[in-house]
Amino acid sequence: MRRLFLALGLLTCSLVSAHAQTWPQRNVTFILPLGAGSGVDITSRLIADKLSAKWGKPVVIENRPGGDAIVAINAFVGAADDHTLLMAPTSTFTAHPLLHAKLPYQQDDLVPIARATNTLIAIGVPASLNVNTLADFVKLAKEKPGSLNYAGTTGAVDFVFSGFLKDAGIDVTKVPYKDGVQALNDLAEGRIQIYGAAYAIMRPQIEAGKVKVLALMNKERAPALPNVPTAAEAGYPSLTLDGLVGLFGPRKMSPELRDRISADVVEAAGDPSIASKLTATGQVVRPGKAAEFAAEIDDQRKRVNAAAKAIGATK
Repeated sequence: MRRLFLALGLLTCSLVSAHAQTWPQRNVTFILPLGAGSGVDITSRLIADKLSAKWGKPVVIENRPGGDAIVAINAFVGAADDHTLLMAPTSTFTAHPLLHAKLPYQQDDLVPIARATNTLIAIGVPASLNVNTLADFVKLAKEKPGSLNYAGTTGAVDFVFSGFLKDAGIDVTKVPYKDGVQALNDLAEGRIQIYGAAYAIMRPQIEAGKVKVLALMNKERAPALPNVPTAAEAGYPSLTLDGLVGLFGPRKMSPELRDRISADVVEAAGDPSIASKLTATGQVVRPGKAAEFAAEIDDQRKRVNAAAKAIGATK
């Protein structure tokens, strides 16, 4: 009997290994929680083209925006198929347990495969506000408690930004927005005084001279913006949040297949031709394998939860 179990175990391992080596057998789908034309969409299509050539099968991009990313995650989890993967910014879901009383998926349903890029998250103010650093803004807010406004959008960035306000000891009023573009327009016109969002969203108003970037929330400076400090460098480490973007597989994906896809994604994302095209989308190419990506996601969850706890928003 022991020999039979051993033989069955060896056979299972052989079948799993064979599947990993022969995958994909058909089209592969990347489901995205953001719309066409977004930075993540552009990234996904560039990487998909490289992977299609390597795998010999088409990689199809399926945009499922809306519903606080739950629409896309439901579609991905519901497929339960190792040919259907999720490409997403982690900030779209790391705050979900704090925002939703009941979720239709479990954390373990999203298995990290590979990190592809880091989205640059900028802290912007109206150029007309005449502040040049985060310290300048904090000083102004302390001089005028309750008179300044910030744009609040649902998600991880909003929690971390609120935690920064608490940590800095400043009273800035939250103005909730569902539309990030409208928030940016109000920032440019001075109707709100500070906003944390993807650099790509802010870029048009930055180039128009109406918005000034004080810092990046990312852990590292962006090569394309060498003169813009990180929030930590500016003296406010509580305002740190990396814009992690990567690929996820289903819960039952074998480690062998995950590692194979991970290696291929890291290779594709590292192609120099991709880096040059992504700079304009406010992203930094930063490919990383499964274990590293998973550790960074865990760190992001801890940062978001710590910020939520600081402002009394935990359940």
